Amino acid sequence: MTALEEISFNIHAGEIVGLVGPSGSGKSTALHVVGGLLEPIEGTVDVLGTDLTELSSSQRTRLRRDHIGFIFQQFHLLPALSARDNVALPLVERGVGRRERQQRATELLEQVGLGDRLSHRPGELSGGEQQRVAIARALVTDPELVLADEPTGELDTETGAQVLELLVDVAEDQTVLVATHDERAIDVTDRVLRLLDGEITTDE
Repeated sequence: MTALEEISFNIHAGEIVGLVGPSGSGKSTALHVVGGLLEPIEGTVDVLGTDLTELSSSQRTRLRRDHIGFIFQQFHLLPALSARDNVALPLVERGVGRRERQQRATELLEQVGLGDRLSHRPGELSGGEQQRVAIARALVTDPELVLADEPTGELDTETGAQVLELLVDVAEDQTVLVATHDERAIDVTDRVLRLLDGEITTDE
């Protein structure tokens, strides 16, 4: 079974693009290919001037770590860590000192409206608050590209709308690709690519 059918699209630096389609349309697959989490059978994937298909697994991992921030439907927060420590975690891999990590994580959590939840663990936060922590974590390394896979999928309608708006607001200097079935993405993105059965049907 082919998940994607010869799709081709470009995203300009600083652009916020929604990849919209129903379940099974191929949007998450496309996002994972762009992020180097999946390898296409054929074709090229040019991300930040680099063809991912020419990189080894370790090189793709390094590119993701250094240049890409990920936000998933499942928040993937470590339950034993505080909100601030969860956000700071990607900086540990970069060798950033503890004081700088804590300061940067605090700044991001304040930006997403969780300045009073720094010491709370995930189990003490609502779903919307956990997704805000995940957004802050994705942005803490100041990545050039942010990939969000169904970021509102686990949230109620009102909270989901708030999270979409928040993502766009705090990622104003980044390039953002959001894979979602949520039609509200149209209201907050610069462009919308519609997928159906693995093909892009419209670019609007």
